[in-house]
Amino acid sequence: MLFIVARQKPVTVLPPDLEPTDAELDAIEAEMPVVRAEVELLDALIAQLDRTPLEFDARRIRRARNRVLAARRDASNRAAATQVSGDAA
Repeated sequence: MLFIVARQKPVTVLPPDLEPTDAELDAIEAEMPVVRAEVELLDALIAQLDRTPLEFDARRIRRARNRVLAARRDASNRAAATQVSGDAA
């Protein structure tokens, strides 16, 4: 049996440190409530696929959608609060 192996150098050299910067970690941390709320909504929608939808399922999905909207609202309010306005004197 003959093994074929690529004997080429990589096209792009990866940097030695692939760790995220502190700013990137802070941005991820700021987005986590939205991500968690979206995962919860997705879980509720997936759970509904396996069975006949009940009132409980509709309530769970509605609450999950409200949590997503609240998390997005809070994230946008935090982002707006951190922006500096040039109009203040």
